[in-house]
Amino acid sequence: MRSRLQHLTSTGIVVAVLVLSLVVGAILTAIEGRNFLSTGNIDAILTGCSILGLIAIGQTLVILVGSLDLSVPFVVSLTSVLAAGHMAGEPGNVVPAVLLALGVAAVIGLANGLVVSFLKVHGFVATLGMGLIISGYIGSNYQGSHGLAPRSFRLIDATQIGPVPLTFLIMLGCALLAILMLRRTRLGHHLYAVGGSPEVARLSGIRTSVPVVVAHVLCSVLAAVAGLLLLSRLSVGSPTIGSQGDYDLMSIAAVVLGGTLLAGGKGNIVGTLAGVAIFAVLDSVMGVMQVNPFLKDVIRGLVIVAAVAVYAGREIDRRPARFDRPTGLDAVLQETK
Repeated sequence: MRSRLQHLTSTGIVVAVLVLSLVVGAILTAIEGRNFLSTGNIDAILTGCSILGLIAIGQTLVILVGSLDLSVPFVVSLTSVLAAGHMAGEPGNVVPAVLLALGVAAVIGLANGLVVSFLKVHGFVATLGMGLIISGYIGSNYQGSHGLAPRSFRLIDATQIGPVPLTFLIMLGCALLAILMLRRTRLGHHLYAVGGSPEVARLSGIRTSVPVVVAHVLCSVLAAVAGLLLLSRLSVGSPTIGSQGDYDLMSIAAVVLGGTLLAGGKGNIVGTLAGVAIFAVLDSVMGVMQVNPFLKDVIRGLVIVAAVAVYAGREIDRRPARFDRPTGLDAVLQETK
């Protein structure tokens, strides 16, 4: 069993955990007299994946480049109230409001990226500061619900293609674009290179600031898309919708659960989506079983710690033993191969 685990990739492990959680979830819900595969439950799980999935995709890009983004929940709230206020219930205002929300988010991401790459401030601190700035602005200018989304925009959340919500398909489309960028473009390769070793990337001729800035811009834009989807669900802008969802910590947790290294340079979108799906399944099962909200956080924490422990153990086991490492001329020859 241990040897089989060693041959599994991080993505393989998280997908296996997802399958196991689906099986256990189906059994537990059946014990409660509920059908895990009912249309309503599937819709709830896929809808739960949509918002967190969008934010986690952006968070993956940022973490791959060796940074973090703690401003995402405030970007979600800001875009929600901005778009709702400019829509004001008028269908003709939808496109300008959406463009405004995405544009503001892009500027926030650009500011985060520039601070991280040029001022050499760690992403944790830079985006925490940006989040506090946005939070202060929202608290000073918006009290309670704001604006109104017209019916045409609210249909985004209400529309389904078969059993699949349109919001979930939007998230999958963004995920596919991110996967293609990471695998097929020079920018994607540079994201991995900078996250793996900024100094080596710089010596290889890569402008290390570009991947960092682009990753932060994309992360903020994807958070804005999540905010717009929440607006289509709630009909009104909410200044607290982002912080209530704990999207900063939950997105980082999904990324880590999916096998992406917090140090950067290793990970993928597929693993992140599997991590998001695990949390959605857990939330669905715990909701059916009416688990105490505080106990839910305990279970999520145990899942995250267990996953990271498995990944860390596999990395340690792969390292050569001290007495097996080549020394002297053998080490030099090995390095030059």
